[in-house]
Amino acid sequence: MSLRYAERMTNMNPSALRQLLQLGADPEVISFGGGYPDASIFPLEHLSFVFNAAINDHGREALQYTVPNGLPRLRQQVAERAATVGIDCTSDEVLILQGGQQGLDLAAKMMINKGDVVIMEDPTFLGALAAFTPYEPRYVTVPMDAEGMDMAALERALKANPEAKFIYSVPEFQNPTGVTMSLARRKSLIELANRFDMIIIEDTPYREIRFQGEAIPPLKSMDTENRVIHLGSFSKILAPGLRLGWAIASDEIIQRMTMLKLGVDTQCSTLNMKAVSLFLENFDIESHIVTIRQTYLRKKNLMLETIRQTFPQQVSFTEPSGGLFTWLTFPEGFDTALFMKQRALPEARVAYVPGAAFFANEPKTNHARISYSTQTDEAIVKGMTALGQLLKESI
Repeated sequence: MSLRYAERMTNMNPSALRQLLQLGADPEVISFGGGYPDASIFPLEHLSFVFNAAINDHGREALQYTVPNGLPRLRQQVAERAATVGIDCTSDEVLILQGGQQGLDLAAKMMINKGDVVIMEDPTFLGALAAFTPYEPRYVTVPMDAEGMDMAALERALKANPEAKFIYSVPEFQNPTGVTMSLARRKSLIELANRFDMIIIEDTPYREIRFQGEAIPPLKSMDTENRVIHLGSFSKILAPGLRLGWAIASDEIIQRMTMLKLGVDTQCSTLNMKAVSLFLENFDIESHIVTIRQTYLRKKNLMLETIRQTFPQQVSFTEPSGGLFTWLTFPEGFDTALFMKQRALPEARVAYVPGAAFFANEPKTNHARISYSTQTDEAIVKGMTALGQLLKESI
């Protein structure tokens, strides 16, 4: 049988990253690879209550079709929570998504023609590359430092590519680096977007998991010209299995994204939307988020202290103020994918995500993303210590 795939599928090759992570499927392997939340702190009792209530008290509504942009009450609740961080929007400017990831796909489908330029951080979120690449853009990358995207480099990229479709950024606790964009750079980013007539996709799945320092206003709160598409998610503050997130943007953009969503899945699960809406009505989600923050702060501190004690000094790491990841940088020429395959997995029984996959244009092999969110305290110490001992032998 001849399968006549679309040309775009030529760019969707089996991922070397996926193949490497399959090597870590052994339950005896301590994996720091997945960006998963800690399942031990899911609010199971509260979720059980709201799902029972959704069926027993609201079953005829919760099990029926609804409008494609999401339950009106949940959209209103998202708008109300957004207002607390300075985002002024109505419920009509909110679209409920199958997780924030769907927002990336819908935005790409809405904006990108083959060969169009997309400007993004270097490195960037793997899920964004997975969402954008099928639409065959050309990536222009902007380096980062401890304050986030380099604004001078961004300005040069915009001058060289005035026809670019949008700028993509993860300003809070960036995946993969854990870096947060400073307030000054956020203001500069908005100014550059206004000057060059550019859309910004602000991806914020980790924003509410800040466990140190003062919160910085989101880009959308500074958006005076409706240029920002703000994406958020319930995955990290409730549970990823709910597959619910949101987009906040101008009414025009939300209408177009809703049209595209209608052709993809018709709507998100009415039952899940109703359950989350009941959760927000009946329970204090902010109190639950405090528990999440305390848990991840302890784990982050434990991981970084273990790295300090056991890793060779030639390995540096970021110190995130929130989120799920730290970013390791090894000496030039070191190949973290090869090291994981040949040494870390078979000898230390430890897995992580090699950094090369996070670079859109020029992969760099001397980085790795390590998540502290999923493993127990004991596993963090055991895994990092074993990895550190191997690295001392190898570097």
